[in-house]
Amino acid sequence: MLPEVGITGLIVILIVALLVFGPKRLPEIGRSLGKGMREFKDSITGSDDKAELPVRSEDEPRPPSSPS
Repeated sequence: MLPEVGITGLIVILIVALLVFGPKRLPEIGRSLGKGMREFKDSITGSDDKAELPVRSEDEPRPPSSPS
């Protein structure tokens, strides 16, 4: 079984990560890790930040098409 990680354990992990990756890379790693976790959560829940296109009714005129 895995032991519980307390405050001291977290501090030790952060110090080791700081020594291994350095102060410049640590924020980049945290940002990419957070982005990956957010994308994973969104893919699991099915939520999407992109708004769907509004449904046009038949009465509305079509927008003019651009000449090719």
